Amino acid sequence: MNSANTFRASRKEFLALAAVLIAIGAVIRFIPHPSNFTPLAAIALFSGVYLPKRFSVIVPVAAMAISDIFIGFHNLILFTWGSFALVGLVGLWIRHHRSTATIFGGSLTASLLFFLITNWAVMQFSMMYPHTLGGLMSSYIAGLPFLRNMMVGDLFYTGIFFGLYEAAVYLRSRRVSVPDPTV
Repeated sequence: MNSANTFRASRKEFLALAAVLIAIGAVIRFIPHPSNFTPLAAIALFSGVYLPKRFSVIVPVAAMAISDIFIGFHNLILFTWGSFALVGLVGLWIRHHRSTATIFGGSLTASLLFFLITNWAVMQFSMMYPHTLGGLMSSYIAGLPFLRNMMVGDLFYTGIFFGLYEAAVYLRSRRVSVPDPTV
């Protein structure tokens, strides 16, 4: 992946892509899946890398907000939504350092950020764990299966989104004009 693999898109194309990403992020939360195996972090990374800067935060938070209207709001929204907003900012950094390694690392960073922030919030703002270092460690240990699922899901969806986009850019750049057979 190099910076030559980009193309200029119109505002309309960026808005359409953002809307599709928001829809995918929201809809997949309703389809049965293993816990935390969703495309939201991949969408946040992708938005940070390829969409206009403000979309790096807007797209993942919009997907969460739309789906949470139906799933239900909870007292840790600031931390869940905020985690995905931070992942979008990681995408902005990757935008200027784009390579397979940074995208892979960004995907793992996304999983870890979400895990660390949301499990801390569960310990801090619920009665599930004592508000001690031991309680925090218990929260992190209990969350390990969710972290595993998130890492696998983030890598899977990151591969799909980035791979499809790069393939589309490559094919668009190699567009061959086909002669009109009726002429």
